[in-house]
Amino acid sequence: MGFVRNVLALLGLIAVGLAIWVGPTLYKYKSAFDTFDPQAFTTYRKMADQLVETGNAAAATVWKAKVAEGLTFEEVDESIKNIAIERNIRGVGELPLGDQVSAMNGEPWRKLQIYLYCNPLTAAKMIEHDPAYAAYLPCRISLVEDDEGQLWIYTLDMDMMIYGGKTLPDKLLKEALEVKSIMQDILERAAEGDF
Repeated sequence: MGFVRNVLALLGLIAVGLAIWVGPTLYKYKSAFDTFDPQAFTTYRKMADQLVETGNAAAATVWKAKVAEGLTFEEVDESIKNIAIERNIRGVGELPLGDQVSAMNGEPWRKLQIYLYCNPLTAAKMIEHDPAYAAYLPCRISLVEDDEGQLWIYTLDMDMMIYGGKTLPDKLLKEALEVKSIMQDILERAAEGDF
């Protein structure tokens, strides 16, 4: 009986020690999250789940879609551009990174094209809200060939930017959600070859 009492006392002492050591930190995070957007916890939990699953922070912060079998790089390239025009988001640049690597190495390398899109007026409002958003601009879509020759489309998971902190002002939130909708539309439709 004395042994059980001593073990329980030791466990109680450890619990109190942990509460004293970890409690203030947990309180700090809980207090911050209480002021964040209602979807912040879900957003970070999803990201953490993907991080645990993949072991890769970049993979945990992107949306991706496997391109349908039989579609060529050129067809998906055209689809991405056409959907962007249809959805009225401005193309502000393209980076033919795969071609550049091939040229620099003097030998063929995988296909990789990065498309830069922006709604300049929404971008300006994001910067006015907080200049740190500049690091997320412009929105990117990447069309990349993997080691097996399969094409994939990637774009940044915008949920962290939209929901990851304090709720954005209503007008800015509405515009950010529209840009998110466009980027997801390009990702999903281009992966199916929709023109």
